Amino acid sequence: MTQMQLLLTELENEANTTRKMLERVPADKFDWKPHPKSGTLKWLATHVAELPGWVEMTLHTSELDFANNPYKQEVIENNDDLLAYFNRSLSQGKAALEGAKDEQLADSWTLRNGDQVYSTRSKAEVIRMAYCQTVHHRAQLGVYLRLLDVPIPGSYGPSADEMNF
Repeated sequence: MTQMQLLLTELENEANTTRKMLERVPADKFDWKPHPKSGTLKWLATHVAELPGWVEMTLHTSELDFANNPYKQEVIENNDDLLAYFNRSLSQGKAALEGAKDEQLADSWTLRNGDQVYSTRSKAEVIRMAYCQTVHHRAQLGVYLRLLDVPIPGSYGPSADEMNF
């Protein structure tokens, strides 16, 4: 199995869990946040939905410079928009992996804000970081949903909501 095939399999596996979580995001609570320093539920869910698209960005560019590309989230009005955005991001990530060669993974990729370089890593490391970001922010989303009394789907096994206690 090639590295790209392994990354594609991992992307697809994590997408199944992510989709189950995003399906449960209540649009009527989009503006809710658990703490003044936290992002809103809508912001967090939209970020989770965009992360599979980072694979395409990583494979097709050599850097992201916030000075030239300020961060701007997709406009999401409801749960259908959220899931459609996730599906587009996932399709883009999968297509990029399917069309890439393992040799590309060794190429460098830089995250910067103008002259300030945050990191320069191999594309393989950046893709793995995007996957880790997905798991990290999906877990945060799970906490948000738990605090809103929304049943949580299992990730790598059943959740407490799926067990018979």
